[in-house]
Amino acid sequence: MPVTARLSRRFYEALGDDIANELVDWFNAVDLTYRTELREMNDLNRDRIEARFDALAAELRAMEARLIGKHGELEARFDGELGELEARFDGKLGRLEARMNARFDTLQSLVGKQLAETRADLLKWMFVFWAGTMLTMIGFLVTVIRVQ
Repeated sequence: MPVTARLSRRFYEALGDDIANELVDWFNAVDLTYRTELREMNDLNRDRIEARFDALAAELRAMEARLIGKHGELEARFDGELGELEARFDGKLGRLEARMNARFDTLQSLVGKQLAETRADLLKWMFVFWAGTMLTMIGFLVTVIRVQ
């Protein structure tokens, strides 16, 4: 929106209409030139900024692609290491389970042996107490029968 320069009436009276109009035209031409140059500079700056943004966007896309690639590599490496760790853990767990089963079997046989020994001892002592009780009762009955 151009602004047309105008001079006061006193300028026209002092300089004359031709010179004052020429001065006004010169001011308008200078203004138009400056506006045109400013518009051109703004267009150049806008183009330069857009080019920078496009370059940055391209760099960001490349960086994103590299990060996605790295993420894939890291994920594959992590999965591999996790698989190895799982296999090692399964192996160790299997060995631990075998050792525990062997120890439980040993413990079970020891407990069974101890129970058999305890049962034998218990039966022996039961027989001893039973025999003692029987002898005492027979003796008591013999005594009661003789006393009658």
